[in-house]
Amino acid sequence: MVLRHVLRSGFVTALVLLSTTALAADAKPPLQIVVSRDSQSLTVYDGDKVVATSRVSTGKRGHATPTGIFSILEKRRYHESNIYSDAPMPFMQRLTWSGIALHGSGHVPRTPASHGCVRLPSQFARDLFAMTRGGLHVIIADDAPVPQRVDNPALFHPPVALLSDVPLRPAVSQASAAMQGPSLPDTPEGQTVKLAMSDAAPAAAAMTPDPQPLPPAPPAPGSEAPASLSKDQATGSGTAALAATNSPIRILITRRSQRETVMSAQEALNALGYDAGLADGQLGTRTIAAIQAFRTAENLPAPGRSSSGPLSEDILSTLYAKANRTPPPAGHLLVRRDFKPLIEAEIGIRAPEQALGTHFLQYHAADKTEPQAGWTGMSLADNLPKPMLKRLGITDPTPPLSLDAVLDRLEIPEALNTTISALITDGASLSISDRAMSAETGQGTDFVTLTQPG
Repeated sequence: MVLRHVLRSGFVTALVLLSTTALAADAKPPLQIVVSRDSQSLTVYDGDKVVATSRVSTGKRGHATPTGIFSILEKRRYHESNIYSDAPMPFMQRLTWSGIALHGSGHVPRTPASHGCVRLPSQFARDLFAMTRGGLHVIIADDAPVPQRVDNPALFHPPVALLSDVPLRPAVSQASAAMQGPSLPDTPEGQTVKLAMSDAAPAAAAMTPDPQPLPPAPPAPGSEAPASLSKDQATGSGTAALAATNSPIRILITRRSQRETVMSAQEALNALGYDAGLADGQLGTRTIAAIQAFRTAENLPAPGRSSSGPLSEDILSTLYAKANRTPPPAGHLLVRRDFKPLIEAEIGIRAPEQALGTHFLQYHAADKTEPQAGWTGMSLADNLPKPMLKRLGITDPTPPLSLDAVLDRLEIPEALNTTISALITDGASLSISDRAMSAETGQGTDFVTLTQPG
């Protein structure tokens, strides 16, 4: 269950400052896999270092392998295709529940030859299977992007471990706040951070329930769906749920979607007395009628062809002004862990009319071979279709030339940065994309970003 609420001023407790990542100096940096369709090759990286390579065969014409950011959802030493006549798929590592996977094959000519999967030579498939674990990221692109070290103030970093184990004593001014439970550090005066957090997230303020579960991505016909989750597993019930695992979190930064825009409009319409129905982000008959009634009352023109729906920019700006509400920011940040939703929040994007592009970053803790913790990142080619550019209000489809320039455009509130930084562990990842979550993202997945559906 996901809860929407507002996090206001507060303070950091000693518990937040204790980072398992900062103390885990011996942890092995996580691997990541890059598959190139152009060169029909696969490269395994440990940080920014190459540890293994192989030839592959991706999907042939009419069955192209999709490109984008994936992760390993399931591993089976032996698997048979549920779609193609029980074809053997040894050392199968599933990337989507619709049927895309890495697997071994006796026929890997280093030319496109599969029905969409990534074929690997049999021995390499066995070796790779032994190297990987569930949740490991797989990047599929036309070219072969290479991870580079990235250091930018917008990136999340785990707090520095305390040098003393003496408990921190709250100041007198914090005593009354402590009586109401822990909260986040002070934000600038008058600023609030709107979040949606699962029950597994730290209790940080009074919460008003408003469940918004993410829909599951349907498995391919005949394929094996992810195991059902118990209620406690699905909701992360219990105050200890957050601390119960050090699994790396998955962060997605994307554009505010049409759903969030409609939800904000519904809330504003209802506040003004127009019956828009439940603020569910759906343009149903009641919501459309409420928009039309508001437009008529304010003598606003009907949306033109340049608008992607009944909510034109003129209608939205007038609606927010009448409801005495600040227009919502252009960005949306989401966090998952162990394939389950954890946090949702609004963030700002500078120059929203320019495309962000699609990028992937991964955090690596310090260890004996790499004494400095930090992030590596890579960028993927992504040509947004014209209807999507129009819907997102992007007039300059050319993304920035560098990943640093992309990160510099993100406006992440300090309180939100502190919350997420406290969750950063070895292998945490950050995906940035103009595209909203794909239909492949659902129950039993990390965030799946498709740059080409295949």
